[in-house]
Amino acid sequence: MGENASIWWNLLGEHPLCTAWKQEAEGSIYHLASILFIVGFMGGSGFFGLLYVFSLLGLGFLCSSVWAWVDVCAADIFSWNFILFIICFVQFVHVAYQVRSVTFDKEFYELYNSLFQPLGITLPVFRKIVLCCQVVSLEKEHCYAMQGKTPIDKLALLVSGRIRVTVDGEFLHYIFPLQFLDSPEWDSLRPTEEGIFQVTLTAETDCRYVAWRRKKLYLLFAQHRFISRLFSVLIGSDIADKLYALNDRVHMGKGHRYDIRLPNFYQAATPEIARSPLTEHFRKNQKILS
Repeated sequence: MGENASIWWNLLGEHPLCTAWKQEAEGSIYHLASILFIVGFMGGSGFFGLLYVFSLLGLGFLCSSVWAWVDVCAADIFSWNFILFIICFVQFVHVAYQVRSVTFDKEFYELYNSLFQPLGITLPVFRKIVLCCQVVSLEKEHCYAMQGKTPIDKLALLVSGRIRVTVDGEFLHYIFPLQFLDSPEWDSLRPTEEGIFQVTLTAETDCRYVAWRRKKLYLLFAQHRFISRLFSVLIGSDIADKLYALNDRVHMGKGHRYDIRLPNFYQAATPEIARSPLTEHFRKNQKILS
């Protein structure tokens, strides 16, 4: 402890103070390097933020190296700044290669920019998500799933078009782009369980959707817990949107509309309403969410 104190005393206490300050300012190269350092440290996060930071810091260290070589004529100052410039340059090339190597199809870029990028998902993480999925086309009036027949073996997200959801021929709601096609069915089953669709999903226009197979997606969840939590939030939000869309269609007697969030909704329903396909679909969705 005493040796450390003596070192600090030699550095601070016994070091000669500056008695005469330089009257002239340093050259423009030195001030340019300082400006680049200030602007560089204002960079953001993510890959493009790293490119911004390393490029400006590298230029700042390069200017400092030139200043040390031309104005100060100090080999040690030049050496340290040039080494730091080389480190920033290598980091810039490394990050640029990572960004350049992540390429997707047009649908995946639109999906990333619209849904995943606003959530702060980086391109490498999004690449892991799309590696286990495929883009599928669905022609007009073709069915994605049929009530009581189609097994629940995948999770799909609509990219373009519009899907009509019906149960026993009765219209429930539409599915629009950036909404899951089968989020309630996905959430109702455990990874080891199997099930069958209780609704029919029909394309009203030519559609394209992204589909993940259940086994591959659950394997991805097991490897990356962050992606599992991300999909949990997205699916939960999507189910809530679908339930609110259904809520706008529920009427009981004399045109009164009931809120599906009320706990006594089904107990208060009349027998005729309770046996309707629309109400039965509400009952199943309520069991899924409970």
